[in-house]
Amino acid sequence: MEQPVTVGRTPRSLGAESEAREALGDVVRESLTARVTLDEQGRVTGWNTGAERLLGYPARQMTGRRAADLLAEPIPVRGGMPALAGLPRWNGDVALRHHDGRKLTVRVLAHHRAPGSGAPAWLLLSALTREQPRPALDESLVSWSFAQSPCCALAIYDTRLRLRRANEGMERAMALTEEEMLGLRVSEIVDDEAGERAERSMARVLRTGEPQYEENYLRAPGETREHAWSVFESVLRDAEGTVRGVCLAAHDMTEQFWARKRLQLIAEAGRRIGSTLDVTRTAQELTDVTVPDLADFVSVDLLAALDDTLEPRARALPADGPLLLRRMALRSVTPGAPEAVVAPGEVDSYPEGSAPYESLRAGRATLHKVTDTAFTAWLAHDPARAERIRAFGIHSVMTVPLVARGTTLGVAFFVRHRNPDTFRHDDLVLAGELTARAAVSIDNARRYTRERATAVTLQRSLLPQRLPRQAAVEVASRYRPAGGHAGVGGDWFDVIPLSGARVALVVGDVVGHGLHASATMGRLRTAVRTLADIDLPCDELLTHLDDLVARLSVEEEGEEGVETFGDVGATCLYAVYDPVSRRCCFAGAGHPAPAVVNPDGDVELMGIPAAPPLGVGSLPYEATEVVLPEGSLLVLYTNGLIEDRDRDRDLDAGVHRLRESLARPAPSLDALCDAVLADLLPQRPADDVALLVARTRALDASQVATWAVPDDPSAVAQTRKDVVAQLERWGLSDAAFVTELVVSELVTNAIRHAQPPIQLRLIHDNTLICEVSDGGNTAPHLRRARAYDEGGRGLLLVAQLTGRWGTRQGAWGKTIWAEQTISLP
Repeated sequence: MEQPVTVGRTPRSLGAESEAREALGDVVRESLTARVTLDEQGRVTGWNTGAERLLGYPARQMTGRRAADLLAEPIPVRGGMPALAGLPRWNGDVALRHHDGRKLTVRVLAHHRAPGSGAPAWLLLSALTREQPRPALDESLVSWSFAQSPCCALAIYDTRLRLRRANEGMERAMALTEEEMLGLRVSEIVDDEAGERAERSMARVLRTGEPQYEENYLRAPGETREHAWSVFESVLRDAEGTVRGVCLAAHDMTEQFWARKRLQLIAEAGRRIGSTLDVTRTAQELTDVTVPDLADFVSVDLLAALDDTLEPRARALPADGPLLLRRMALRSVTPGAPEAVVAPGEVDSYPEGSAPYESLRAGRATLHKVTDTAFTAWLAHDPARAERIRAFGIHSVMTVPLVARGTTLGVAFFVRHRNPDTFRHDDLVLAGELTARAAVSIDNARRYTRERATAVTLQRSLLPQRLPRQAAVEVASRYRPAGGHAGVGGDWFDVIPLSGARVALVVGDVVGHGLHASATMGRLRTAVRTLADIDLPCDELLTHLDDLVARLSVEEEGEEGVETFGDVGATCLYAVYDPVSRRCCFAGAGHPAPAVVNPDGDVELMGIPAAPPLGVGSLPYEATEVVLPEGSLLVLYTNGLIEDRDRDRDLDAGVHRLRESLARPAPSLDALCDAVLADLLPQRPADDVALLVARTRALDASQVATWAVPDDPSAVAQTRKDVVAQLERWGLSDAAFVTELVVSELVTNAIRHAQPPIQLRLIHDNTLICEVSDGGNTAPHLRRARAYDEGGRGLLLVAQLTGRWGTRQGAWGKTIWAEQTISLP
């Protein structure tokens, strides 16, 4: 064994790869191994110093020579010479002739590289330190390593990273005996990137004294399945603390590794399968998820009898004759899927005794090897399929029935040919789980897509796909359609960011179902967003919306056979929350009152004034304003949540159950939404339900700066200075130039063209908002100044330099605002 080395105590370094290799070379001393590389013809292409020390030939004499010229006698192999070209690795004793003529018996480990890898075809290795006597200290190293490591595969390396001892577990893992590995490095025993990583890690252990952990994935010679190893490397010290070697301990984590991959595949399937109500797309999603992680080829075939029927037959198998299946989707690891006998869209017949026929007869997933008697009997009558199986080396097949809600829809085929592992029972269970998920989605699509495709597409495009990010509230929402009519209702919700960091929360309900209700809902939602964008007060917005609904009703009354809006009715609740003042304004049109959950858990219904539904136009709408503590919950919903016509539940009972549900604490808003729906709704609700829950936030006083601006042009300069100083306190000096220009233009316009009092406000949150308020009611507008005009460019500059700008009217005067996107520190 080499002399002990002193390990430094420096922290772990992430040094460059070249530095790591250089440090490794200093440790392992390349000349301690004879390394020879050969081409496929057996000619020497590489000859290191260790080979010259072993046999006496310099590299210049050996390069290009046949390696067989060095043999002193034929290689002794039990049962005859092996077909070396077909082996990934060979090891054994070889009799070689030294340069001085004497005969040497050398233990050799030979790695055969795959063609096209760019490396020499053969790498031959022999450790020069193999014959050196082992110091007595080796016995201590063995006892220390087995005492300190609980892992099953153990190896001990000296300070030159040469193997000294290996236990039986390591011998099994490497498919080599301890004697055959003695004196070799990890990278020489494992001719793979994993071996090189382990060796660099071991060198780091020697350099720093710190243990190292990593995961390796490799396939041992003679095995068809890749193993996952959890590898732990630590330094070995003697009683005086001197480093004597490195212990490498490895635990086979293969089963855990594959179990984790199966769980990941199930999670991925839950995310991707069923994303649309299209039969073909859903079938394709199943194949996309499972290739290549589970199979090399997957196809989804549905019963051809489903083509022209709304409901599947009670009996999946035909009374007589073959089983007809239409191929809906397929995927293969091979481009173009040449393994497929049936193309997508085509129908194929399967006789009694075939794999899919028998799988449907048994009502369960089945696993076959192509050598099984029943399988070969089927293939004997299907030469085209048998030829593809031979051509691609298909060795195992799974057939899994597609069953949803007790009805059989078809069969999924899972095939392996590139993956050498045959399907196992765990694979069959996983395929069954994935196929069951896909079957439900396929059944949903098959049942509803044909007659409701237009309504579903419209409804999904009208509801918000995701709620916008804003600073005022944290939101969660749920939309539960009426039982069976997925996505074809008239309930809606929305979250609309407003100026001044405010946010509008909207919930509405168009009574009824179907395409007309979805279309009307879309028109109202668009109208609300448009009216909100011009910052109308809550009550005024509902008044304009009421006028719109009345006009829609008049337009539709003249259309014969069309359900009029006035007959079905519509309700709406509109709320605006300001995180600066914590004030919330509510206004409703025939809609259930919102609930407020205070931070202490108390639940109360907001007392908003009674008002008729939209379109009636008899009474004015009124707004209610309250101040909410930070962290309050605003709960907006449609009447389907608290009413149940089928169960004759009155509104008071529904409101009581809602208050009880909201009073129970929940870990998140999403969990609260789920709990409320579970507490109040049956499995198949009679009416659509929209639920919107918002937790209020409040901007800290330090995030808002306000100045009263004198009605004097000379005040503009001081205002700019105040703004720049405030931005520096916020750490937003990069935004100073644009903000100073915006403030200057808006304040100057207010002084010149508006009325006092004038106020400037800056709000710093996710964005930087600048607001200038005055007592005037005239709204500014953009115009393009002519070449010789002295003014008229202020708002144009503001619009060009900021992300958004606008104006809103207040009870007294107006506010001009501009919003900048900032880079948060």
